[in-house]
Amino acid sequence: MTSNDNLARAAAALDTSKVAYQKPQPFGMLPDVFVTGGLDLDGDERDWVPQSEDVSFKPLILSVSQGFYVNILRVRRAGVLSRHRHSGPVHAFTLRGRWRYLEHDWVANAGDYAFEPPGETHTLVVPEDVSEMATLFHVTGGYTYVDPYGIAMGYEDVFTKLENVRAHYERIGLGADYANRLVR
Repeated sequence: MTSNDNLARAAAALDTSKVAYQKPQPFGMLPDVFVTGGLDLDGDERDWVPQSEDVSFKPLILSVSQGFYVNILRVRRAGVLSRHRHSGPVHAFTLRGRWRYLEHDWVANAGDYAFEPPGETHTLVVPEDVSEMATLFHVTGGYTYVDPYGIAMGYEDVFTKLENVRAHYERIGLGADYANRLVR
């Protein structure tokens, strides 16, 4: 038996299941985003970017390179939040409370998942008996805010979200560049 045969036999006997990947990642691949306590709804208030007195969001990723964002929307008041049309698909996971759309007969409770197809227009409502709603939204494309007849009144996308996040971090003393950890 040759030394090459012995090396081959020894290599075959090694358990490589716990060896990290040894080759380089693909060229141009963007680094991971890792958010400690991403689903912590009661943690550091500085993570929440205010949109109004009772509405805020916690950004988890702002993918300007692919046109999507993932955030947790937190609403601390009952009533109509917005009427909007999606330009891309939306995935929603309700984490706390309840919410619904006027245009549908389902109610999203904590633990529920909803898929919203591109092109759909709906009106988000938090029921009167809910003191706080928190839902993780994965939004591709953006929202166009519309009146009941579809007339555009405003829009929101990853770029407007990023502007709001940068302004919030600057305002609270973390600096606008603190948002860069979430941008891909």
